[in-house]
Amino acid sequence: MCSKKSSKISAIEAAQDRIRSSRSDKIDVCELAQSIIRGETEALARAITLIESNNPMDRPISHSLLYEVSQLKASKDDALRLGVTGIPGVGKSTFIEKLGVDLIEEGFKVAVLAVDPSSQRTGGSILGDKTRMEKLAINENAFVRPSPAADALGGVARATMEAVLLCEAAGFNRIIIETVGVGQSEISVRDMVDVFCLLLIGGAGDEVQGIKRGIVEVADIVVVHKADGEYITSCKDTASSYRNALHLFPPPLGGESVDVICASSISGVGHNDIRRRIDSLVDSWRKNNFFQNQRLGQKADKMQSHAKELLLESKMQSQSSKADWDALASKVNSGDISPFSAAWTWVNGDQQ
Repeated sequence: MCSKKSSKISAIEAAQDRIRSSRSDKIDVCELAQSIIRGETEALARAITLIESNNPMDRPISHSLLYEVSQLKASKDDALRLGVTGIPGVGKSTFIEKLGVDLIEEGFKVAVLAVDPSSQRTGGSILGDKTRMEKLAINENAFVRPSPAADALGGVARATMEAVLLCEAAGFNRIIIETVGVGQSEISVRDMVDVFCLLLIGGAGDEVQGIKRGIVEVADIVVVHKADGEYITSCKDTASSYRNALHLFPPPLGGESVDVICASSISGVGHNDIRRRIDSLVDSWRKNNFFQNQRLGQKADKMQSHAKELLLESKMQSQSSKADWDALASKVNSGDISPFSAAWTWVNGDQQ
């Protein structure tokens, strides 16, 4: 029994290593970058696997790939990044598929980056969004990529922004990011999209939906989803309540009011209104420069978050620094020092 269990664990670990590693030693960065620019989805998938890798040895190659892609990419400004969030069961995947199919019919190329929750014990994810978006998954003008959230916060994967850039380089001009959908932490996705849609369901109280003021404040469009059949009335009541509540919130930074729209991804009700509202917001924001300024702010914020991650990773690779960490962690566990003081000591080298 023990040998079988050990073998099973080894197999799981080996599988996780294969997923996290991009086989970087066999990657021709220039060829991969050129394949992405040509719109080859297999190359795009390989590239996203590379930038998502947790292997520190893959980081320099990821950097080289992103640089090569940026040099080859044609300078276009027609891509739009949409964020979609909401609690599990609100119908995010169904909503995104309907939205994506409609956008493709309008002539756009759609990429969906769907972030699935990861197990805190094993690091594994089900990654089932591709099976839930059957129409998009087989459409030649769509690319659906499920990714594990792993230990990243905010409902998005660590390398989601870089994945967006790769998708745009491959010719996709409508990028939809579906977040994990677990509540208040979803606000982080707002920092990497142009328009943020919050999905709610009708007839559920705020305490049931897990949606609090913080995330409603950063939404650009509120969609009361599943407004069909016997739920139409409750959805309309919920939409009315949110419209009234939004009047109490501070004015949005972009200067446009937040629309609350009832929609059904089964009947299609409300989806034309949603797409028109997205276009209206973007048009207004481009005219008052909010669109461009928001993008610039997002780049600076992402640079800072990556710098923090890379500095921590670099310091941890030092044997002496790792030994200091372990010694301080022992003191924290015994109550001799607070976690903040331990972190301060480790970062500043003030060993006592």
